[in-house]
Amino acid sequence: MANNSEETTKVVIYTDSYRIDGSIALIPGARLTDYVRNAQDFIAVVDATVSDKSGRQMFSARFLDVGREFIELIVPADLIQPAP
Repeated sequence: MANNSEETTKVVIYTDSYRIDGSIALIPGARLTDYVRNAQDFIAVVDATVSDKSGRQMFSARFLDVGREFIELIVPADLIQPAP
């Protein structure tokens, strides 16, 4: 989980099969793009909810790793706006 030098950022991650809503730990002021670019094989997500493509919630987990190579889209949750 986050320590004193990190803050959590709520994100939505899409893979080919799943939507993952959760939080990742970022150093204050860090950009999400840089975090993803510099990640090794996995991105650690806390307080995650995993849904299938139809939106059916499959499970929740306090922690999970998402394979970086499977991420198709990642966006900070506070930037998401409903479609018109």
